[in-house]
Amino acid sequence: MTQSLIYLIAGEQSGDILGARLMRALRAVRPDLDFAGIGGTGMASEGMVSLFPMRDLAVMGLVEVLPKLFKLNGRIKQTVADIAARRPDVVVTIDAPGFAVRVLQRIQPLGLKRAHYVAPQVWAWREHRVKHYPGLWDSLLCLLPFEPAFFAKHGLPAIFVGHPVLESGADTGDGAAFRARHGIAPDAPVLTVMPGSRRTEVAKLLPILGETLRLLPPGVVPVVPLAGPVAEAVRAGTEAWAVKPILVTDIAEKFGAYAASNAALTKSGTSTLELALAGVPMLVTYRVHPITAWIVRRTVKVKYASLLNLLAEREVIPELIQEDCTPEKLASVLRGLLTDPLAGAAQVAAYRPVLEALRPPTGSPSEAAAAAVLALLARA
Repeated sequence: MTQSLIYLIAGEQSGDILGARLMRALRAVRPDLDFAGIGGTGMASEGMVSLFPMRDLAVMGLVEVLPKLFKLNGRIKQTVADIAARRPDVVVTIDAPGFAVRVLQRIQPLGLKRAHYVAPQVWAWREHRVKHYPGLWDSLLCLLPFEPAFFAKHGLPAIFVGHPVLESGADTGDGAAFRARHGIAPDAPVLTVMPGSRRTEVAKLLPILGETLRLLPPGVVPVVPLAGPVAEAVRAGTEAWAVKPILVTDIAEKFGAYAASNAALTKSGTSTLELALAGVPMLVTYRVHPITAWIVRRTVKVKYASLLNLLAEREVIPELIQEDCTPEKLASVLRGLLTDPLAGAAQVAAYRPVLEALRPPTGSPSEAAAAAVLALLARA
């Protein structure tokens, strides 16, 4: 069996986690595989040396990205040149569609096998972008069960591989041990606060979240898990908070915080699925630049911002987005979640069918994704 090179591109922390799990699952079947590309600490721990720091790509928003365009274009050119020089057997782009699609467009003439892992959410908004996708990849690996049918109607074959949150370990935390380590009384209310993993989103949310905590009843203990690319920004941003949070960096500590939490205040995104797996009642919020929000509202096609509500097709968890993302409104809803056990129990009961729908037909999500990549590798 000849040695093969898989080129992986992740653009943010969630993609780095996916990439690391995919590398492990691929090596379990093909220990001889080599890896190159772009990633973070997770993929580095699996032996991949990143072409440049992944944090250079961790930017989001239509207006927010403008100052970064020159640097991003330079990184695109650098990535394409590296792929052309290495001629990998398969290129796997992971999420980050703004960067991934541009790279895929430019390497199209090279005739390489390509897979994109995490389908672009064009079913939510900007469906017209689908017309640019034919020819960009040979295999599209979807996390959500309804996505293959959506892409099929546009002539794009896609595979449901399951959602990686199911193997995150988010439900394995020890809440009592977490409370003991941090000197939190057994009956003290704990609130997990998740401001995001992108610099643009934490800059918008941190002041609002800090003021929200100040408006909550005394005695609430906030815990903030730090995401790698924005850890220092979050540390600095929380220093001004009147209610000082416990900051955790270790994944096991984060899951311990989930298990200890009575509720969570989180930005929309994968964190909502992690919290659901851990059985934590939550409130979802988000705020972007007003111009970005104006554009999104005129093109968005889905009713909800959170995947939980979207998959349940009803409001399982409350969403306070943009103008509703104010300390007063957030604090009001959180008071209810922290004091009304029935409200939290109703949320947790609604999580179960949603999480079950995220399981792949066979194996774990990373194993299903690895099987799809290996099938592409074996294709003539």
